[in-house]
Amino acid sequence: MTQHPEALHLESSRAVPVEPEKALDLVLPAPLPRIFGRRYAAITPIAEVRDQAGDWSSAGETRTIVLADGATMRETLTAIDAPTSFSYEITPLSGPLKLLVGHVAGRWSFAPAGTGTRITWSWDVTPTSSAASFAMPVFGWMWKGYARQSLESLEELLVGA
Repeated sequence: MTQHPEALHLESSRAVPVEPEKALDLVLPAPLPRIFGRRYAAITPIAEVRDQAGDWSSAGETRTIVLADGATMRETLTAIDAPTSFSYEITPLSGPLKLLVGHVAGRWSFAPAGTGTRITWSWDVTPTSSAASFAMPVFGWMWKGYARQSLESLEELLVGA
């Protein structure tokens, strides 16, 4: 019997001075290279998005994310629960992360916080193997730094909108 590695839950939040409904409406179609445009440790920035048909507003839509190192990820929008959240999956991956990450279930959630919104970005990362699961704490540390700077970029985008 093959044992499947347990997913690692990663989560990062930031409060922004934008109403929850507006936050979801702006984050869902946001330009990924603008939000995820900086490297953090071994996690490379997003360079472009390809093969997106539509405006990224309906469950089932797919697109290809291209990282600065040439690696790609296939993203599928799985659910939209406006104004509180949307979810997506990333698989398969190519490039160096392919050896470590088998599947990602991602989610963005939006909750009232004072006069603005607490935006939470989370990933449930399933390692490719039991051996890869030993590297998950290091990957989690890198993801936390990547998420922090990406949420900073997202706030700049939302406040300027």
